[in-house]
Amino acid sequence: MHRTERRTEALAISLLLLLAQPVVGQTTVLRAARLFDPVTGTISGPVSVVIDSDRIRELNPAQTPVGATIRDLGDVTLLPGLMDMHTHLTMDLEGDWLTREVRETAADAALRGARNARRTLLAGFTTVRDVGSMGFADVSLMKAIDQGFVDGPRIVPVGHAIGITGGHCDVTGFAPGVKELGPEEGVADGVDQALRAVRYQIKHGARFIKVCATAGVLSFEESVGAQQLSKAELRAIVEEAARHGLKVAAHAHGTQGIKAAIGAGVASIEHGSMLDDEAIRLMKERGIYLVPTTYLGEVIDLKALPAPLRAKAQTVLPRGRESLRRAIAAGVKIAFGTDAGVFPHGDNAKELASLVDRGMRPVDALRSATINAADLLGVRDRGRVAAGQLADLIAVPGDPVKDIRLMQQVVFVMKGGRIYREP
Repeated sequence: MHRTERRTEALAISLLLLLAQPVVGQTTVLRAARLFDPVTGTISGPVSVVIDSDRIRELNPAQTPVGATIRDLGDVTLLPGLMDMHTHLTMDLEGDWLTREVRETAADAALRGARNARRTLLAGFTTVRDVGSMGFADVSLMKAIDQGFVDGPRIVPVGHAIGITGGHCDVTGFAPGVKELGPEEGVADGVDQALRAVRYQIKHGARFIKVCATAGVLSFEESVGAQQLSKAELRAIVEEAARHGLKVAAHAHGTQGIKAAIGAGVASIEHGSMLDDEAIRLMKERGIYLVPTTYLGEVIDLKALPAPLRAKAQTVLPRGRESLRRAIAAGVKIAFGTDAGVFPHGDNAKELASLVDRGMRPVDALRSATINAADLLGVRDRGRVAAGQLADLIAVPGDPVKDIRLMQQVVFVMKGGRIYREP
């Protein structure tokens, strides 16, 4: 090899090594009139937040970093990005949704989810726990968002929710032989199948496990509150998930199913429509979160539901509102969740006003969607505006502690240091 060729090769290698080095992120300083701190529950200001790449470096520096890009958001309140613990990004109740399961594939669901994910992010939700999707469409959507293919919140997927044959987590209402599912799709009978269902969801990307402890509304079982998974099945699922470092969320409307899920050690009760005094006491004692999804009862179009589903909704929704009031008054831990998909994606923040209407202080409603949600997920890198946290930030006009409905007017959204919406 000639000397010139060696020099050329060395230069090429040096260039490749240089290109392989991580790029130092741009420093940005966000300025706002006010900052909400969910830990103290206070509004302070004015505030300057220094952001390096995807993380918060510091608050209110003595000097503005040299060369930083400064964005003055003006008369707004800055908050940590909100978190919704109960979404269905890949579904909605549009069109002929009742037969969608036998007409579409996971690819259709993922594409629908991409549209809904963007709507959710622009509404100020930078993290969601998506609690059930066909064909691991939620996992695919998570990967697409993480890789920057589509815009959306950070997703904690469950894969397929796990329940019994003919139960709320099964696809029901069709003729025998149509869409018959097994443990891989979350339909499990007995402890052995339940274990396989958990392991299969984890194998293919689930980061939380969801079970259907009771019947539900938007499925064709007779009773909305009947317990479905047995105590033994629930215990096996929780124990197996824990071996893999995962928590379990339990869809549960009826009282006995709620108590069975509590006894099994789930991390959260979803909906919790028929709480009695004992269930409330047990949830408080064991630190189990309630994810109430209460706003949907105000907006779901009951006339658009088939008669059996409409009857169940009319039975359970009023009871759910009263259960939530009692849980709030008793001091049960609440994590924010909406069931978005049953109502339009992007309207998630309306749940905050409904929580306040049920008796929650605005400060605690905001905590439910920030530090409480982070605690339920078991993550420490979000939910607060502090050094070292992910640069997931939103802004709203005015003071949301005084008027919680201002949270429906998000004017600024940043996720991981990237701006998706600005005034």
